[in-house]
Amino acid sequence: MPAEKSFFAERLNKVKPSPTLAITKLALRLKAEGKDVIGLAAGEPDFDTPDFIKFAAIEAIKQGKTKYTAVDGTPELKQAIVSKFMRENGLCYQPNQVIVGTGGKQVIYNALMATLSPGDEVIIPAPYWVSYPDMVNLAGGEPVFINTSADSGFKLQPQDLEKAITPRTKWFILNSPSNPTGGTYSEKEIRALADVLLRHPHVWVLTDDIYEHLIYDNFEFMTIAQVEPQLFDRTLTLNGVSKAYNMTGWRIGYAGGPEALIKKMAEVQGHSTSNPSSISQAAATAALNGPQEFMVKQRDAFQQRRDMVVQMLNDIPGITCGKPAGAFYVYPSCAGIVGRKTPNGVVINSDEDFAKYLLEAEGIAVVPGPGFGLSPYFRISYAISMEALKEACNRIKRACSKLTNGGQAAA
Repeated sequence: MPAEKSFFAERLNKVKPSPTLAITKLALRLKAEGKDVIGLAAGEPDFDTPDFIKFAAIEAIKQGKTKYTAVDGTPELKQAIVSKFMRENGLCYQPNQVIVGTGGKQVIYNALMATLSPGDEVIIPAPYWVSYPDMVNLAGGEPVFINTSADSGFKLQPQDLEKAITPRTKWFILNSPSNPTGGTYSEKEIRALADVLLRHPHVWVLTDDIYEHLIYDNFEFMTIAQVEPQLFDRTLTLNGVSKAYNMTGWRIGYAGGPEALIKKMAEVQGHSTSNPSSISQAAATAALNGPQEFMVKQRDAFQQRRDMVVQMLNDIPGITCGKPAGAFYVYPSCAGIVGRKTPNGVVINSDEDFAKYLLEAEGIAVVPGPGFGLSPYFRISYAISMEALKEACNRIKRACSKLTNGGQAAA
């Protein structure tokens, strides 16, 4: 085996393993060893894929739809996506302006690989989904981070976007509702960002709408090309079936955008994975064209979970947690925990130390803030049962009560 320094690509030096996948893997290993672990790390709904979607996949298999498809998606699925964009977002795409990939992650990767050259900058508000900066790095670009604050609901302010734009800026990534914070931009807030972007016509927008249907408290979702039609021709509108339809393992994501961009993204995909699974595409077609009412019940369940988790976390001294309007995550601060000591005398110096302590002391797996670009916070996914969530929050409270501050137990 050649020396690693000379054998592996230098671009990998900028790439970090996904912390969410690492925590999930560790939690699964501990469970396999017989330990009582509650995983709050995975961004995956606990509901099953609806039966009508499963039946569509089974029927596709029976009909022999098991061959290669067009690289960028079957005509049936692309038409379903065109209809979805018009029906739900008021966006008029044609099939040649739509691409289907093996999950939303591949679609983003295709876009960045097709457009970024060395020195190109991509603006990413922090906290961010863990894969954004690493995909930018792999594509040869430079991620530019803008920190947000809990006071604004972790939402980017227009003046900060304005300051971050340079002549080298190529993309601005907007994720609403957000992973990891659940922060969700209103029409007015999107309009303010759009006004900035209109002044900088060289900047394109990649809007990640994967949590579009997971919104609460009667919040009205809108996407940026819908709010500002003048940005339509330089916006890639990303979505998928994984979160809303409980189809994470089916691996289908999609996007609408300018025809020239979609064509280049398809070229990248044609030399990597080629087409997504034909069976998964048949299932996704049924999902988009079929009944949508089941989402209401799921949304209500997620909202109840969110409300309970936020209340229980805020009852723990040292932890503060806002109430987000979307997704199925909360991003509480553990600033009040930093500096305290564990029963073994170990000082908790960071959110990473706190996450490690929770896993070791109470079998609670959370993801600390560094992977998302903002500390001292940690992410909790409430995409598990109410019973498990309640037990998890009680364990977190118990773990925190054992910490000492200046020789005294925490209040």
